[in-house]
Amino acid sequence: MKDAPEGEMGENTWADLLAEGRLPRFALIMLGVWLNAADSLVTSTILPSVGASLGGYEYFSWATAGFFVGAILAGASAGRLSEIFGLRSATAIVGVVMALGCVMSAMAPNIETFLLGRLVQGLGSGWISGFAMVAIAFLFPERHLARVFAAVTFVWGIATLLGPLFGGVVVETGDWRDVFWLFALQSAVFSAAAPFLLGASTKGRGGPGIPWTQLGVLGVGVSAIGFADLAPTAAASIGLVLAGLAILGLVVWIDSRARVRLLPHRAGDLATVVGSGYFAMFALTAASMGFSIYGPPILQQLRGFTPLWAGYAIAAESAAWTVAAMAVAHAGAVWDARWTRFGALLLVASLVILAWVMADGPLAWVLVGGGLMGAAFGFSWAFMSRRVLAALSDEDRAIGSSGITAVRQSGAAAGAAIAGVAANLAGFSAGLTDASARAASLWVFVSVIPLAVVGTWAAFRLTGSARAAQAG
Repeated sequence: MKDAPEGEMGENTWADLLAEGRLPRFALIMLGVWLNAADSLVTSTILPSVGASLGGYEYFSWATAGFFVGAILAGASAGRLSEIFGLRSATAIVGVVMALGCVMSAMAPNIETFLLGRLVQGLGSGWISGFAMVAIAFLFPERHLARVFAAVTFVWGIATLLGPLFGGVVVETGDWRDVFWLFALQSAVFSAAAPFLLGASTKGRGGPGIPWTQLGVLGVGVSAIGFADLAPTAAASIGLVLAGLAILGLVVWIDSRARVRLLPHRAGDLATVVGSGYFAMFALTAASMGFSIYGPPILQQLRGFTPLWAGYAIAAESAAWTVAAMAVAHAGAVWDARWTRFGALLLVASLVILAWVMADGPLAWVLVGGGLMGAAFGFSWAFMSRRVLAALSDEDRAIGSSGITAVRQSGAAAGAAIAGVAANLAGFSAGLTDASARAASLWVFVSVIPLAVVGTWAAFRLTGSARAAQAG
């Protein structure tokens, strides 16, 4: 995607970003990001209270896995749906879907209804994220994309800081159901505001249809990855992860030969900007998941942290991501390649540090490792996304932009499963003890260093000189 000539001559400032009618669109996108971020973060805090009320502790991983499946399928289909219904109408509809899922969870009389509500919330959240990416791609000049993504990161950072605190306060002073009622209300506001804030600039064009085959295969692959933690043996868990990754690769192969595509042309070709960008995003995201999932229980077991303080120690990652993203949001075409490469290298360094210090090292170094992990994405994510968006043809812009969301979420699901397999092989599945926590603190990070390395390689390919020319 490239600006018109006169757009390239505009100022790259925050004031210009919000000028020319872009402020309402920007505000709606940030509200959508808040719904996506805060809902997932708050929910993880209140799950113990949900279990005490509804039972079904053995199904808790399904609450996360089901949410992931719904979010990935929705994010992957968002581009095609925006073409069929138009961005304004589609965005208004998904606000209703999100609200419905929240109401189902709030009114759930049993764990089965709650889990179904989480699946519907995942669909709503994935569509909101996907449509936000489509809106960013279509409604903002390329010169502003780094600042828009920095603002998205800032909202995620705020949600990371406030989400656990809000969930804890609600649980201590009221009923866990109140959390979902509040998010249902916010989703309803989002839905009602969408037709007014998006205007009439993005009407539906019909589009070629929905890629049902690819979505079905994608659902099978993501489900296999998501349910790997439920497998009774380590071998079965590893098998499910490998099978899921193979099926995700099959989706790319099927899509390259399909009449109605889910992904842009040559999305699986690492010689292209889109292919190398998608692969880098997937691998780097997957490599980062162990810290947020297993960091809190390890800190609680080995260092005596409370759940809240362990959560805030892990929030060093989000804080550093936000600070780094805001610091480089003004970077131009020359420096964005350097920041992207630097960020990818930082991720590798952060995993080495965390594997070294997580169990017994100084707490300051744990925070440094988490901070470097966050800064890795803060320095690189917006610029990787901007390069992918810039390389998309007009035909592929909707599905290519929403594909960023699907790739990121698929990487998160895969990374969570890989970290889970590593932790369980280290003894985590037998119970949280000093020995299992210490072993997991090493292998959760060591196991994904190869992913970070290949993700870094893809990031370097993405920012090579020929690709810089193509993207610019």
